[in-house]
Amino acid sequence: MALKNKLRRRPKNPTGEMTLVEHLQELRQRLIFAVLFLLVGTIVGFIWYGWAPPGFITLGEIIRGPYCSLPPEYRADLTGDGECRLLATSPMEMFMLRLKVGALAGAVLSSPFWLYQIWAFITPGLLKNERRYTIVFVGLAVTLFVIGAVLAYFVLDFGLLFLTGIGQETQVAAWTGEKYYNLVLTLLVVFGVAFEVPLIIVSLNAIGLLEYAAIRGKRRIVWVLVFIFAALLSPGGDPYSMLALGVSVGLLVEMAFQFCRWNDKRHGMNAEEFADLSDDEASRLDYTPAAVDPAEPIAAPATAPAMTAPVAAPAPVKEPSPAPTQAARPSGTFDSAPSTSYFDDVL
Repeated sequence: MALKNKLRRRPKNPTGEMTLVEHLQELRQRLIFAVLFLLVGTIVGFIWYGWAPPGFITLGEIIRGPYCSLPPEYRADLTGDGECRLLATSPMEMFMLRLKVGALAGAVLSSPFWLYQIWAFITPGLLKNERRYTIVFVGLAVTLFVIGAVLAYFVLDFGLLFLTGIGQETQVAAWTGEKYYNLVLTLLVVFGVAFEVPLIIVSLNAIGLLEYAAIRGKRRIVWVLVFIFAALLSPGGDPYSMLALGVSVGLLVEMAFQFCRWNDKRHGMNAEEFADLSDDEASRLDYTPAAVDPAEPIAAPATAPAMTAPVAAPAPVKEPSPAPTQAARPSGTFDSAPSTSYFDDVL
């Protein structure tokens, strides 16, 4: 009975208010479900790596496709029958590589489920419009990441052909599965994450932290920085992946700038006529006098409050009595009373 009560669905809270203990319990529950979905996705990806239903290709063949698309004379024949295979130079390399690829594929396949767990945890504290913006942001982020990864997969063919064709007169490519798969997975992640940069710019402008006026005259600097980062982040080092990453991210950043421009104009933050002028173009001055607002009347000063009680008259000042004066003595006479002077002791 107690177990049945625990498994019973908790009643909905219309206000979304929770105590700290309830928040921690909710977080623990969401994390457990997210980990379970990731585990199930990893198992599916691990199986898909070497087996696929009829009519589908395995995950290993999909990742190995760009390498196997190279001309036969560009890669080593390790089986004797012309079948495309990669090397394994350690006992645990095959298992660890299959587990790594399966975990990454499982995270992508189960992303709708564990992302929903995160969404269900944070949505009670959001307003209605904030929930709508969050859904749009997450949807665009996933879409841009997938587009970047797909572009990287198709660009990889040209990059491998360029890298293996440089010295094919004296060498032949015999790559290990670990190094090749690390190259492919790193390229997919780099392209996918780089495609999120325009979304970050748009988000900063939407919340008011970045205005179009601050970035309007910095396009040349932005393009140079984009290609520098593309050259540094491209794992293969070939010019095709660098050009594809730089041009695509640069175009997306330019689209983000245009959105910032439109959004600022929509909010009235870029209404000046000279906002679109170049640095060496003079703006037109407007000498038309503006109307003056009518003068407002000045309010009369407030009168002093009337006195309710009469003010008492000041008291008369008493004149000081004259000091007693000693009567004048006639010359040659002395006082009958003995005098007390300072010289009595001497005399």
